[in-house]
Parts: sequence; C-alpha cells; structure tokens
Amino acid sequence: MAKKSKKQQSNGTPATVALTAAGVPFTVHSYDHDPSHPSYGEEAAEAMGVPPDRVFKTLVADVDGALTVAVVPVAGQLDLKALASAAGGKRASMADPALAERTTGYVRGGISPLGQRKKLPTVLDESATRHETICVSAGRRGLEVELAPTDLAHLTSAVLAPIGRV
Repeated sequence: MAKKSKKQQSNGTPATVALTAAGVPFTVHSYDHDPSHPSYGEEAAEAMGVPPDRVFKTLVADVDGALTVAVVPVAGQLDLKALASAAGGKRASMADPALAERTTGYVRGGISPLGQRKKLPTVLDESATRHETICVSAGRRGLEVELAPTDLAHLTSAVLAPIGRV
C-alpha cells in the first residue's frame, strides 16, 4: 500500500503543509474570491473582516538580479529602495509575474511566503511585529493563513525592515 505524503494527508497547500510540518500554530481563513476585485489583498481583508494593516501581501522583486520576497501590509505599498537596502542590494524592481509564479510555484494573487518551490530571500515589513497575529496568503486566491509574525519570520528566515509605506 502506498504511503500518502503529508500534502495528500492534509489536502492543503504547500504553505499549510509547511506550517503543519513545522508544528507552528495557524488558522486558515477561506473566502470566495471575486476575480473582478481590483486588489487581492484588500479583498482578503474585507472578506475576513480583518484590518488591512494586519493582512500582508507577498510580492516578488528583483534585487540586483536576485529574486527576493517582500511581505508588506495590503494597506500600503512596497518601498523598492528600502527593500534593496534591507536585502543588501542597490536596486530593486518588481519581478516579472510569470517568473515569480514559476519560481514560487504559486499564481499571482495567491503567492505565499511559505512553502515556495524555491526558497527565496525574504524581507518582512517590521510593522508586522506590532500585531499578535497577521494574515498572509496560504497559497491560493481566497485562502489566507493567520499566524504570529515571529513564526513567519523564523520559517522564512526573513529580515525585518521598514519596507512598506502608506
């Protein structure tokens, strides 16, 4: 009899499988994704009834030729100069969406900082530490995970830095 993998057992996404395997406490929030909504992150905050400063979006940027993950509140924007500095680089620009999808294994609007196909350097906006828990994509549009920002930082080996701006 074939042994089922953890992913098959949990029927989760790579992000929730990674969290389960790490023994990190988390809560999954599911909502009906509206493809016509102009912002994935704002849609998540509205659907879950969570303040937008506690819901974080995962963006993939190119810092001096290396893909880097930036995790910032959906209520603001990514400061590319601050990201480059936090990542030890000089210049940052948004990565090609197709490359971001191929590298992480997730689709735009559902990219999670957890369980990525290829582990990328990660920078988490320091505002996350102001909250007991934050929400990030669970790896699929309409699916979020809520967890402690310290757990997210630990699991992704993230640098904490002020990379978001309002």
